[in-house]
Amino acid sequence: MKTAAFKLAATAVLFSAGTALAGPGGAGHGHGDETAYGKPGDPKKPARIVAVAMAERDGKMSFIPDRIEVRRGEQVRFQLRNNGELDHELVLATLEENLKHAVEMQKNPDMEHDDPNAKRLAPKKTGEIVWAFTKVGEFDFSCLIPGHREAGMTGKIIVK
Repeated sequence: MKTAAFKLAATAVLFSAGTALAGPGGAGHGHGDETAYGKPGDPKKPARIVAVAMAERDGKMSFIPDRIEVRRGEQVRFQLRNNGELDHELVLATLEENLKHAVEMQKNPDMEHDDPNAKRLAPKKTGEIVWAFTKVGEFDFSCLIPGHREAGMTGKIIVK
């Protein structure tokens, strides 16, 4: 009886930890899966480099640049740098998915992202996202740490 109860408790802990590490949406966030906004890139293949800085200044938070244009089929290597004094992240998704995920982040502000479309960085740290844009449209990138998107930390990717 003790063994069954222990296994049930351990499973519940593992499930809740998995939920805390989950990506910004439901379906389509597995590694290698195609989404409405593209798919994880292949780091071994050529990619256009786009440097994105994250910062906070004068009560506002921002990505520089906050608007990026790419061609359908293009692979982009986002080189991220947190120039701020706070943790920041970049989560690439549809606007609807990011807004929905922002609500989940309010409930669990320490949620860590381990997805090909998201990267969280401590102050003065760098990181990278390699993404292939396979579909035409307008997509969102935001910092979903509570209060950051609301303070201006959002941007748009236009795929032509």
